[in-house]
Amino acid sequence: MSPITDHPLRYKLANELHARPFPSMSAPCSAVYIAIKQPNDAVSRDRAGDLAHLTALLDRHGAAHPQPGATHYYGQIGKYWLKWEQHTEFVTYTAFHEGGVERAFDPTQFDVFPADWLEAAPGQRITSVLLNVEPMPENDNINQKLDEWFVTESLAASEVLDHEAIVAGDFRIDINGHLRFAIFAKPETGTRRIGRIVQRLCEIETYKTMSMLGFARARALQPKLNDLDSKLTGLMSDMSDEDAPAEWTLHNLLAISAELETLAAQSSFRFGATGAYEALVNQRIEALREHRYQGRQHFAEFMMRRYAPAMRTVNSAERRLESMSSRSIRASNLLRTRVDVERSAQNQSLLESMDKRSDLQLRLQRTVEGLSVVAISYYAVSLVGYLLYPLTQATGMSKGMLTALVTVPVVLFVWWMVRQLRKKVE
Repeated sequence: MSPITDHPLRYKLANELHARPFPSMSAPCSAVYIAIKQPNDAVSRDRAGDLAHLTALLDRHGAAHPQPGATHYYGQIGKYWLKWEQHTEFVTYTAFHEGGVERAFDPTQFDVFPADWLEAAPGQRITSVLLNVEPMPENDNINQKLDEWFVTESLAASEVLDHEAIVAGDFRIDINGHLRFAIFAKPETGTRRIGRIVQRLCEIETYKTMSMLGFARARALQPKLNDLDSKLTGLMSDMSDEDAPAEWTLHNLLAISAELETLAAQSSFRFGATGAYEALVNQRIEALREHRYQGRQHFAEFMMRRYAPAMRTVNSAERRLESMSSRSIRASNLLRTRVDVERSAQNQSLLESMDKRSDLQLRLQRTVEGLSVVAISYYAVSLVGYLLYPLTQATGMSKGMLTALVTVPVVLFVWWMVRQLRKKVE
């Protein structure tokens, strides 16, 4: 018996689950992260450009190239380990450096990505992050560092992963153009666990920023929706006015419906992506298993206060757009029905007028038929009289008497013939 044949995608699908492992990191260490996205139509971008940009960076360090068509890469470039991932709308680069740094959040760490190489990127920076990982200090000087590194008003800090580490960040862009995250890990915290924390913090920031693109789209739509809503309400009010031209109102309603459908088509992907990114943000925060650290707000609380209202605005704009589109379609259908009813009434009136004209025409036809009977009978009596005049001499009957005798039969015969002809026509 021959072995069963594998599906051609079996191994590829199974290996996809293990294609992007978390990095292994031990405290102290640091990481720099950047996400690059094309400003417009990033989904349909040329993916080969992303791979070529990565290859250009690897060539500067003499590192091995990724496989053709690869969507992820992990390898060493100089003193850094580089992790590259290609996503639907963006690509990310994370460079890990083992060992401590002289100054936390030193912007020179970003020199791993040369300025001219960044300038040639096939897109724009959507976010960049500096991450500093330190061992958990024995004395309680964490608060002093947090107050020094972050803006206290928006700082979020919490103990994560069963109190194995403390993470902190304020989600603000510093003077060097980067966000900052700090991680304090206990000595017994595993290297893969630290790597998962770093990866999740980068994902939280990236997906949060990507979902905020939907918020920007929603805010840009508000003035247009307000204008269309006002026009739609005015046109629906005009529908109750019998003197308003229905066809003109219908034309404008269809124009508004078409514009709303265009806006919905242009925004559907962004609003849908925003919902997916929002779910990923919440999932990544939930995966951290946060506990409150010394009364400070944790990441979930920060997102509830600052991030969730923006997402509700996006959902509200999406629902409003759908609602207005449905309203315009319903109004167009109602007005179209009104136009059809008015046209039906006009057609009914026209039919009644045609019936009256047909009745008049029939009466006129019958009158003409009566006159034609008289005219034909007159000529027929004359002809018959001429034929029978020789009998007057033989019988001694006068011509007047003979004409009187033949008039009635001739008239009846002509009337009968005309009636037969009319029956055949009908």
